[in-house]
Amino acid sequence: MTRQFTYSGSPAHIVFGNGASLEVGAWVERLGRGRALVLSTSHQAGDGDALAKKLGALAAGTFAGAAMHTPVEVTEVALAKAHEVNADCVVALGGGSTTGLGKAIAYRTDLPQIVIPTTYAGSEVTPILGQTENGLKTTVRDAKILPEVVIYDPELTVGLPIAMSVTSGLNAIAHAAEALYAQDRNPVSTLMAVEGLRALSQALPVLIEEPRNLAARGDALYGAWLCGTVLGTVGMALHHKICHTLGGSFDMPHAETHAVMLPHTIGFNAVAVPELLKPVADIFGGSPGGRLHDFAKSVGAPLTLRELGLEQGDLDRAAEIATKNPYWNPRPFDRAAIRALLQDAWEGRRPQD
Repeated sequence: MTRQFTYSGSPAHIVFGNGASLEVGAWVERLGRGRALVLSTSHQAGDGDALAKKLGALAAGTFAGAAMHTPVEVTEVALAKAHEVNADCVVALGGGSTTGLGKAIAYRTDLPQIVIPTTYAGSEVTPILGQTENGLKTTVRDAKILPEVVIYDPELTVGLPIAMSVTSGLNAIAHAAEALYAQDRNPVSTLMAVEGLRALSQALPVLIEEPRNLAARGDALYGAWLCGTVLGTVGMALHHKICHTLGGSFDMPHAETHAVMLPHTIGFNAVAVPELLKPVADIFGGSPGGRLHDFAKSVGAPLTLRELGLEQGDLDRAAEIATKNPYWNPRPFDRAAIRALLQDAWEGRRPQD
């Protein structure tokens, strides 16, 4: 049988290695820039200030207001700051919130981006921006959104709290799992997805026992890069639609929501495409949904939407929103099916084998 597929590789520069973040100034100069606005969350403001100090004359200023789900009103404040300091590029230090802000600025201004991830979110290697306005999260795909340079420095993730490491890693696993049955999947995206799944499945249990294990931190970051890359290469399906709904409309925590929903959405789709999800079964050892639930439990991840603060009374509205303008999915569904799936996730029921 002759293979037929289309593959478009990412033009981003990927810099990987212990201490690689020390090269950030050189990369600002390689981009032909000299006035970088350093972005961070308020929690990582000190790290952002330290990075700006390392950049010296290459730093135009800092903005420490990045927020979860990339609210448009925050982006507008950051844009004003970028204009005020005459920034000609942005350097985003942190996780998905900071990366999202850098992308939102680039989408509106086409300023070059350098991202230094400190979590396993993976969004730094996608041309996709998810942003929230008026209680709804929407996504847009554009070449301007893809960061030009991503610097992966495992040493910067050693201090990442275990709870955040686990949920961030499961968020990355969700990207790879959905890539396996994506409508536009191809052999290259599948290879990267399987390798990413394997790396994270091996790294996260080690980090539970040895949080400062640099080799395991490197493996987790490597897995996150692979999973994020496939997220930017192929389309996502039901899992990401539900998580965008819960995040944008109910302000649910991003990575934790992905962690909770993952076994349920993958278990739901495994009924329709067991052969495509066989790598998940092989890597985690059993039925995709049930074994992802067991894995999440073994690494101490949250297992219920209830513990994340979602009210049971919100499930009807969540099901309604999630089935409006639905993403393509390998298994057909209706509002009742999604309502039942959300109930299982709210209660934390283990998906059936």
